[in-house]
Amino acid sequence: MIPYPDIDPVALALGPIKIHWYGLTYIAGLAFAWWLARQRTAHAHSPLQRDQVEDLIFYAAVGIVLGGRLGYAFFYGFDRLLSDPLWLLRVWEGGMAFHGGLIGVLVAMALFARQRDIDWGRLMDFVAPLTPVGLALGRLGNFIGQELWGRAADVPWAMVFPNDPLAIARHPSQLYQFALEGCLLFVVLLWFSRGPRPAWSVSGLFLVGYGVFRFTAEFFREPDAHIGFDALGWVTRGQLLCLPMLVAGGALLFWAYRSGKR
Repeated sequence: MIPYPDIDPVALALGPIKIHWYGLTYIAGLAFAWWLARQRTAHAHSPLQRDQVEDLIFYAAVGIVLGGRLGYAFFYGFDRLLSDPLWLLRVWEGGMAFHGGLIGVLVAMALFARQRDIDWGRLMDFVAPLTPVGLALGRLGNFIGQELWGRAADVPWAMVFPNDPLAIARHPSQLYQFALEGCLLFVVLLWFSRGPRPAWSVSGLFLVGYGVFRFTAEFFREPDAHIGFDALGWVTRGQLLCLPMLVAGGALLFWAYRSGKR
């Protein structure tokens, strides 16, 4: 086994105010997206001007936070939401979901595109490569916070998480997701979007790529204790939520190259 690098999940404490590494990863992800977006506005096929990037990131941040929280409540904690509706507002207790954040960003970008008279498809293709680094940083936040850990494992790189009540060796699945949904997906999208592509094709590849990588990583991630497996004795909630992404992404790619609109 590899010893778990026991890092305090609290990056900074100012009296009763505690700043967690997980929260800082959101800020770092948005900062990187801002920087990369400004670089990409120099491309001839960019739908945005450089001075529009700050507003874009603001809209995206609102979509991520609202969508991520609502998505977690509806996808992973609906029973708790029904019994305690105010729990939705207690964000300091944790609970964010990528699939909800994705829906939130889609809505936010639709509003942004409409207000700025920008083609929604071209805007989403612009935004897609900005996303994976934020996802990667978020998974590092999960790793430091000792949450969403993996299933029991006997591989040489297995770890015992100090907060694990069972104290067993597990897959560091957060790092698998960091590498797949974050780093690898970023490289693929950055390469694919380096030149003009049919509208919605980059977005379609993002959906397919994330869906495949997340579906794969879920085989090593411990299912949520209050949910367990949803189907067939092995399908997790995360895998079920990836299926619509795979279908939508494949349909977008097919439609994009069939229409040929660049």
